[in-house]
Amino acid sequence: MTAVQERPGAEIGRDRRRKEDQRLITGRTRWTDNLQLPGMLHLAMIRSPFAHATIASIDKSEAEKATNVVAVFTAADLGESLGACINAWAITTDQVTPAHPPMPADRVTFAGEIVAVVVARSAAEARDAAELVDVEYDELPAALDLKEAAEATPENGGALAHPDLGTNKSALWTFDSAEAGTGGNVDEAIEKARTDGILIEREYRQQRLIPAFMEPRSVVVDPTGEQITMWSATQIPHILRFALAATTGVPESKIRVIAPDVGGGFGGKLQQTPEEMIAFAVARRLGKPVKYTETRSESLMSGHHGRDQWQRLTLAATKDGTVTGLKVDLLADLGSYVAIVGGGVPVLGAFMFNAIYKFPAYRFNCQTVLTNKTWTDAYRGAGRPEATYAIERLMNELAAEVGVDPLAVREKNWIKHEEFPFTTVAGLEYDSGNYEAATAKARELFGYDELRAEQRRRRESGDPVQLGIGVSTFTEMCGLAPSRVLGQLNYGAGGWEHAEVRMLPTGKVEVVTGASAHGQGHETAFSQIVADRLGVAFEDVEILHGDTQISHKGLDTYGSRSLVVGGEALVKAVDKVIEKAKPIAAHLLEASVDDLEFTGGRFSVRGTDQGMAIGEIATAAFAAHNLPDGVEPSIDSEATYDPVNFNYPHGTHLCAMEVDTETGALKMRKYVCVDDIGNIINPLIVAGQVHGGLVQGIAQALWEEAVYDESGTLVSGSFVDYLLPTAADTISFDVDHTTSPSTTNTLGTKGVGEAGTIASTPAVVNAVVDAVRHLGVNDIQMPCTPERVWKAINGAHGGGHADTEGAAAPHFDASTGMEGTVDRTTGGADA
Repeated sequence: MTAVQERPGAEIGRDRRRKEDQRLITGRTRWTDNLQLPGMLHLAMIRSPFAHATIASIDKSEAEKATNVVAVFTAADLGESLGACINAWAITTDQVTPAHPPMPADRVTFAGEIVAVVVARSAAEARDAAELVDVEYDELPAALDLKEAAEATPENGGALAHPDLGTNKSALWTFDSAEAGTGGNVDEAIEKARTDGILIEREYRQQRLIPAFMEPRSVVVDPTGEQITMWSATQIPHILRFALAATTGVPESKIRVIAPDVGGGFGGKLQQTPEEMIAFAVARRLGKPVKYTETRSESLMSGHHGRDQWQRLTLAATKDGTVTGLKVDLLADLGSYVAIVGGGVPVLGAFMFNAIYKFPAYRFNCQTVLTNKTWTDAYRGAGRPEATYAIERLMNELAAEVGVDPLAVREKNWIKHEEFPFTTVAGLEYDSGNYEAATAKARELFGYDELRAEQRRRRESGDPVQLGIGVSTFTEMCGLAPSRVLGQLNYGAGGWEHAEVRMLPTGKVEVVTGASAHGQGHETAFSQIVADRLGVAFEDVEILHGDTQISHKGLDTYGSRSLVVGGEALVKAVDKVIEKAKPIAAHLLEASVDDLEFTGGRFSVRGTDQGMAIGEIATAAFAAHNLPDGVEPSIDSEATYDPVNFNYPHGTHLCAMEVDTETGALKMRKYVCVDDIGNIINPLIVAGQVHGGLVQGIAQALWEEAVYDESGTLVSGSFVDYLLPTAADTISFDVDHTTSPSTTNTLGTKGVGEAGTIASTPAVVNAVVDAVRHLGVNDIQMPCTPERVWKAINGAHGGGHADTEGAAAPHFDASTGMEGTVDRTTGGADA
């Protein structure tokens, strides 16, 4: 018999240091760029400096003669072997979708698009030779401003991102609660509010952001075996494998994709990239392994971007602040192509503009638009942060109009805890929640009343440094699924996840998951789930993932789905293991299956001291010396889980900001968040997820912005100009939780990976505006740099608009969009 380790205490809910960290912090990692294969060649990409141009000619001759250069390829050289980059989410049947070649042959559509590739024996030699490739371009008019691009036609002479399409408009997606039967007529609510209520109209800018993951994208392709093997710093190895097969003609069984250690993604590696397709084609052509690792500048310029919307909103309410209707009109910039799920990102937000509130009527219209900029796609939160920002800014405006505290107007409109499950005006069923409890705890931790009293004192004394208090109450839909709903939204894949549990004859456990980690701590949290469910030691569980040869089935990681979908698949696979083990245990214990109990990792006969550990059953199954007739010699099991609903974490975030009204300088005084993410598997991992998410959301509010000049050049193309916060720019956050378990999965869990990012941006901006609202300012366009804050204050004092770039006016001017110089004035915690 196998020696059985004594059953430890419960794992779920326990702080566990991550299994992954030992190798990560000691350098024993498996980053793609660390891979060295015999005879491996290196790639360098030649990228267009123009946003829009025809390719007149490409002269490769000098580069081909350079030292240790093996080949230089253009699109004409590689032909159909390049495949194509796919769009997996056509949000309407008439969506205008330009073809997306990994390397165009005749025309470039954004600055940074690849026009040729150099292959050399070292990365440095490839980069040097790339400088020798002479490309002649004929520049074309570029569609850059989002509003102007939306109105451009051949008739009015506006610039078209793809002239052959005759329009920049890609798709118009609409939801109307009256038509859907989920609410009333929003136009009637607006007209009534216009004559006998409160009507608030605002326009907000979601600036373009760049996912600045820790590890740049990297890909290695080895075509020398029976399969073509690709290692890639990707979030989606299974989806990438499918895309490679579907567009190149190589059978899927002949492709293996491995995502080794991946240093962050945030949605930015949720992509089938041109670089992956080019490396795949070059490796096949040459029959040799190749590697490409992007520089940070290439990552910022040509890795997909996020956000980039204009949001026009109309809120109708009664005079006491009860909301009666909400109308949302979006313009969403897709960039030069419709990315793999990029067109659907605003659709995810469509279901969240109503947030935690009982809005009686709602209409959402989104026009997606093509421009000559880097294509956009999911970035942490994917549509949900954009929606949460808009509605939480609007609720503050409503509170100001009514003359009540921002928390009071939220409480008047939110769903009460006893009303769950609750079907929203957008048609989703929220299964559980308690907004009152989360808000009460956040308010207490924050010292809300004391800070409001300090704010009053500062205003009464005319202190040049004013205090603002920002509120953000949020919910989100996460765990991207169920498949039937995604099908109704025309999404090109399902929302299920797969898991397998292998009971080894030594009593150890191998777990295979289709979820692919890029920093979330899957190996630790999944081990805790399996250890608890099977009653084995945490250390005896090994998690395998990120390799399509080992994990043959899966839909990967994004949308806060790993735990709530992948974790539930694990639970179902473990339960199948226990069920398969029962008849073997009963046979060995000479008992009836009906008399068996399974607790603490042991089968026991009810009413006796007879028992066997699950590890002993695994050994017996392996030996197969004494099994019941007709029972296979294995208790390994697998399961595929498709959720019946999304899940809905929520929370209340409170932020205090100090604003120097003479200089516009900002300082974060305090930040408190209380999130309800259902039952928590590992509090330590959750804290890390929340902290990281908070910083990314705060960074949008105060620092980050991708800026293009008038010719379409990204002028924030390095960390000198694209401002990322450091630890020195932030403060310590006060993080706590309430618990309303999800009722739609057995673990009672909800997603957490995006919560901090979704909630924090409006909390910070609401705090900044609250500090200077008494000076006539009701909005400041993000990022709220000291310069923009100062201009807003002085604009209000001067009798003009109380904003820079449109804040006080109900509608922004299109000319005040993203284009312009980069504001490098620090807006950090100690600015």
